[in-house]
Amino acid sequence: MTVTSFFFFSIGAVILISAILVIVLRNPIHSALSLVLTFFSLAGLYVLLNAQFVAAIQVIVYAGAIMVLFLFVIMLLNLDKEKRVRERHGVQKAFGIVMASLFLVVIGSVVATGILSGNKGIHTADQVSAIGNTKAIASLLFTKWVLPFEITSILLLAAIVGAIVLSKKEL
Repeated sequence: MTVTSFFFFSIGAVILISAILVIVLRNPIHSALSLVLTFFSLAGLYVLLNAQFVAAIQVIVYAGAIMVLFLFVIMLLNLDKEKRVRERHGVQKAFGIVMASLFLVVIGSVVATGILSGNKGIHTADQVSAIGNTKAIASLLFTKWVLPFEITSILLLAAIVGAIVLSKKEL
């Protein structure tokens, strides 16, 4: 086993454990912090794949800005002071287990058949190394993918305005 493989599997194990903790932990702050660990570990995988720019964006945007917003909303809602009603929902839990099992079977079959092979990109690894990751991403983002990029920015702006409007109504 090479050093890269060791780090890949180690970081992958951390991602799996922290992602499971996001779901399992009952305290929303602890769950959000587990999600931060998941995002940082994912950035580590990007570094192993020689995508330093994507790793930096992962840390800055997701682990930084998005998680700060999540924690702000969690603290704004003050979830600890709410009375939580704990009811047993046996039918919902059984349905969830069946759907999760079905999902795992579908994912396993997709991975086993190799459907996700995809097409190779137009840039080879040597071309990307010559022009740099940032320039290659920027050239594709602002030429071929400019419309989806702009639509995403408009959707994010609408979500921010909607969150502000909803929070103003409660005050």
